[in-house]
Amino acid sequence: MRNFFARMTFVSATILFAGFAAGYASDRPGANLPNPAVDAPVATAKGEQTAVVAGGCFWGIQAVFQHVKGVVSATSGYSGGSAKDAEYEIVSSGTTGHAESVKIVFDPSQITYGQLLKVFFSVAHDPTQLNRQGPDVGRQYRSSIFFGSDEQKRIAEAYIAQLGNAAAFQRKIVTEVVPLKAFYAAEAYHQDYATLHPNEPYIVVNDAPKVVHLRAEFPSLYMNR
Repeated sequence: MRNFFARMTFVSATILFAGFAAGYASDRPGANLPNPAVDAPVATAKGEQTAVVAGGCFWGIQAVFQHVKGVVSATSGYSGGSAKDAEYEIVSSGTTGHAESVKIVFDPSQITYGQLLKVFFSVAHDPTQLNRQGPDVGRQYRSSIFFGSDEQKRIAEAYIAQLGNAAAFQRKIVTEVVPLKAFYAAEAYHQDYATLHPNEPYIVVNDAPKVVHLRAEFPSLYMNR
């Protein structure tokens, strides 16, 4: 658990590499994950729907989905707690109920909710890490899917069960599937953080590889923007 300034000073090569290894050296089947057997149909007309997920620092999750075809926008923020606690320094205590989350607005005529979840499980984070991702530890870094409809709940639960039955990961998936009560956008300095700070060691080691993996493993979904 670290505040913003402590995260900025987290530049020891040894620790950074350990965080990278923890997040990527194991349980990373990537494109070998099956397509969701249960999914929403591709929409026949252009539109906008919303998905909210959490899986570690929101910088990396946002960076991944900003490069996914069909995604209109990806916003870093907080879900799971109350409005009064939706501030970075408070959320960093790990006691607010909030998770660092990303709201994804997507066009269902270009990409389905299930396809977004495949990206989420494949390259955006490690769903077997409980209350942490790589170097970031605390309940605010938990793996969660915040569903906004019964259909999203059905698709998410079915896909987790499908991955479990296929033994897609060496360890158990610990991703929570919980109702979305509210999403609160994070402070302005957190938005587009990986894009604006590409040479920061934390981004280089922990987040940039996720985008590289997205491009390599999902070339038909990758957008260079």
